[in-house]
Amino acid sequence: MIEVVGVGEDGPAGWSPAVAALVEAAPRVVGGARHLAMLEPRPGQERLTWPSPLRAGLPGLFPGAGRDGLTVVLASGDPLRSGIGTTLLEEFGPGAVRIHPALSSDTLARARMGWAAESVEVVTVVGRDPRRLLPALTPGARLVVLCSDGGGPEALAGLLREAGWGSARLTALWHLGGEREGRREGTAATWEPAPTPDLVVLCVELPARGAPTVGTGPAPGRPDALFTDGGMITKRDLRAAALGRLRPVPGGVLWDLGAGSGAVGIEWALAARGARAVLVERDTGRAAAAEQAAARLGVADRVTVLRTTTAAAVADADLPTPDAVFCGGGVTAEVVDGALAGLRPGGRLVAHGVTVETEQVLLAAQARHGGEVSRTAIERLAPLGRLRGWTPARTVTTWSLVTGEGACTGTTDHPTDPRGES
Repeated sequence: MIEVVGVGEDGPAGWSPAVAALVEAAPRVVGGARHLAMLEPRPGQERLTWPSPLRAGLPGLFPGAGRDGLTVVLASGDPLRSGIGTTLLEEFGPGAVRIHPALSSDTLARARMGWAAESVEVVTVVGRDPRRLLPALTPGARLVVLCSDGGGPEALAGLLREAGWGSARLTALWHLGGEREGRREGTAATWEPAPTPDLVVLCVELPARGAPTVGTGPAPGRPDALFTDGGMITKRDLRAAALGRLRPVPGGVLWDLGAGSGAVGIEWALAARGARAVLVERDTGRAAAAEQAAARLGVADRVTVLRTTTAAAVADADLPTPDAVFCGGGVTAEVVDGALAGLRPGGRLVAHGVTVETEQVLLAAQARHGGEVSRTAIERLAPLGRLRGWTPARTVTTWSLVTGEGACTGTTDHPTDPRGES
């Protein structure tokens, strides 16, 4: 059995008698050098530090998948809060791993701030791009950010300033629960350009008013200007409608086929916690622009861009099984069949078409598989000489389907365009 023991800033003094006895009796103890140094010497007890690379070295470190003999693992705070406990459970399963948590740094931070758990979102940027904080920036939000080191608060303050949140209230808290506990307070605009001690979290309180609103929150339909389109983008009105049918869910996977700017896939990732998107775009320039947009909006770690054709992608057995598929370009009967074959039961498919040829593919697909067909025509007010008039965009045909719901008669209200209103 692998017994994972959380260690607070107060070290072994914070353990219950039962946990202390467990660590003392263990023939093997695994942990970081800092945690192992907290233990009293014990003859005959083997003490090992973590291998590098970590995941590849775990089977050798825990032979028999942790089921032959007792091994204690020392971990910071709550081992299931972005910690080694999660990794060990993924690797060996709950039958081989038992967790003994200490108070997590975010729990202690909330206690110091007087923030209720339900009012706070916890974000980790440990070993990750700090921009993954960006999707959590909404008016009035309270955030506890787990930092990699003492340079984290300064970097995050700069990120907040760049994003227009200079008035955000910041509190850095370090060595929580120990004798060296300390804090620094300020705003993002006035934050002192100096590092804090390394074991630090940053509490962020965003203003409810006078804050940026463009691009914040989970709702789809962000301004097109946030994405570099390269001439291929599903415009915001059509994008919002498509995502309404695709129904992003926490942890859900989307295939965005013929992704162009990647706006649909990126907004899927922004719409739900842990949602992931695989963007398929054969044009290398547009694929690079999609990667840049995902990074700018803080979801680069949940958006994968494949530079290949849609036909090749749907035939790739290594792609994660999707909860939803969006076909924005390159729609053929083969792509439709491959997408439907890959979807989970209850999966959602939305396909757009602008050309007559693509519309015929979508109508044929609806006749074979059911679902709904509609057309969307959008007109925008624009100058017309000294006056104003309506400028129509290309009509877009949409076919949408939920697998397992049976064939529908379909509604040909009038089709719409796949990529938008250009």
